[in-house]
Amino acid sequence: TALPLMTTWWLLANLFNMALPPSINLLGELMIISATFNWSMLTLLLTGLTTLITATYSLYIFLTTQHTKPTTNKMGPTHTREHLLITLHIIPLIMLITNPVLST
Repeated sequence: TALPLMTTWWLLANLFNMALPPSINLLGELMIISATFNWSMLTLLLTGLTTLITATYSLYIFLTTQHTKPTTNKMGPTHTREHLLITLHIIPLIMLITNPVLST
């Protein structure tokens, strides 16, 4: 890959989007699915299918951009400020994972 550290950040973002077990997205999806279970079976099936399609598409986009032929477009190197910005977005997520009381 052309940008290995950026690839790592993108993989982490995709895993959080696909409801990786300690992520907040998992808690939200479980709450939505349990609420729709009491409401309607059709809604439960549609929500589950939508969740599956979203996770599959996120993984597909990640794999096609990282494991295909490199592009001919010239990419500049990433700088520390981009990684700092991503880190400053990831740290609150990790804090909410370790202490979910912060979200209430």
